[in-house]
Amino acid sequence: MTETPPPGFRRRDLLSLIGVAAGSGAMYQAMTSLGFAHSSDYGGPIKLEGDPNGASVLVLGAGLAGMTAAIELRQAGYRVRVLEYNSRAGGRNWSLRGGDSFIELGGATQTCAFDKGLYLNPGPWRIPYHHNAILDYCKRFGVALEPFTQLNHNAFIHASDAFGGKPQRIRSVKADFQGQVAELLAKTTAKGRLDETVTVEDQEILLEAMRDWGALDKDYTYGAGLVSAESRGYAKDPGGGVGAAPTPGAPIALSDLLRSGVWRALGNFAGYEFQTTLMQPVGGMGMIGQAFATRVADIITYNAKVTRIQQSETAVTVAWEDAAHPGAVQTESADWCVCTIPLSILSQIPIDVGPKMQAAIAAVPYAASVKIGLQFKRRFWEEDEAIYGGISYTDLPIQTIGYPQSGFHGEKGVLLGAYMFGPNAFEFTAMSPEERIRRALDYGGRIHPQYAAEFQNGIAVAWHRVPFTLGCAGDWTDETRAAHYDDLCQIDGRVVLAGEHASYLPAWQEGAVLSALDAITRLHRRVIAT
Repeated sequence: MTETPPPGFRRRDLLSLIGVAAGSGAMYQAMTSLGFAHSSDYGGPIKLEGDPNGASVLVLGAGLAGMTAAIELRQAGYRVRVLEYNSRAGGRNWSLRGGDSFIELGGATQTCAFDKGLYLNPGPWRIPYHHNAILDYCKRFGVALEPFTQLNHNAFIHASDAFGGKPQRIRSVKADFQGQVAELLAKTTAKGRLDETVTVEDQEILLEAMRDWGALDKDYTYGAGLVSAESRGYAKDPGGGVGAAPTPGAPIALSDLLRSGVWRALGNFAGYEFQTTLMQPVGGMGMIGQAFATRVADIITYNAKVTRIQQSETAVTVAWEDAAHPGAVQTESADWCVCTIPLSILSQIPIDVGPKMQAAIAAVPYAASVKIGLQFKRRFWEEDEAIYGGISYTDLPIQTIGYPQSGFHGEKGVLLGAYMFGPNAFEFTAMSPEERIRRALDYGGRIHPQYAAEFQNGIAVAWHRVPFTLGCAGDWTDETRAAHYDDLCQIDGRVVLAGEHASYLPAWQEGAVLSALDAITRLHRRVIAT
């Protein structure tokens, strides 16, 4: 019998507690059983063998899925054309730099004012080590990578109503939680309460393991002392010369930790997708999109807003208009079509596919997400708080603060001042860009008081107001996936869909690339057979 979390206790809270108490392996197994986690099954570069005899393919969308399809199909001998809504390639693979402008739904225009060399990744910002497809393309296309620090023990966990609102270092919360859980287990073991399930010899080994894992003293107790300080840090760090002896800090009581809820944030480091090593492209995530685009630049038509997709027994015809200068409708035809348009947009475009694919397209909503980039004139997080990269978590609406992963000791820097999902994201999406930034400064200042004095400028991307996606990523449920996923991925006549929404890795670039590779492999088989 599977227990259901109590009211108000979300599945993700349960997963966080599993990850914190039992480790990332247990959490990943739980995530898999609940439908949250899947690994990449990339097996290396595909080989589309067989002559397509000059068959033509129209690719809709020049995001990573569309460009992956275009690159590989062209390599296999197809005649390929790409229609892209934006004036640039990459889609959600996007880096905003000084001088860049964009107009969101509703007409608000933002122009990025960051200094040269600074940027915000409003979409994807990290690549797990096991996302083999996107990493392979980075290697093949010469995209330089650098480490992305997911877990920085010196960053903060913050709960508004706990510890007087004072942010706590991740290392202290992690060590204190782990140490006191280890102490409880060690005491249970020492009292012989595991006799029925653990041998005496194994109990001795377990006690030793708990002492090491939990930083317990010789009496299997977790408390203030030099042993625990080696994990949680010191009230006064070791130094040199006279008065150099360190002073241990006092641990946070287990009851206070549990009631504060800060333990939930520790699960952000246990999930399979967030285990080290993670990476990012040098110079911004958009470097990947640029590298892809250089290989298909001559076959992309930009500012092409698709208005209708029709197919017959012999061809696919797509109507489109110039997004920058709407008016005259143009058409493009090909033997086959790979459509990577987000379902949030595609559901509004007339398309000649069967009722099952139509239902699948309409069934998947898109998650709300907001990212806010804040430029500061001084890298106070490094200078004042010794935070070099990593992420702080808070129960405030901004949810996340991300620190620059490179450029250490530079003059200025851009913080990811908010990265939010769910109700908070909907609330911020309804605000003007200026109000989003003001709120991010207000909330973030409760964690970093330096905000007010050091802030220079910012930019706020609310994905439900981004015209080319109207949302962050496909938001599948177990029910919608069971009912519609296979229908979404089937080839319908001469049309096949691809994108992160057609994968078990939604919201990840890996999902987009794998989906495209699968779609064109199946399409190629049909072309050769035909």
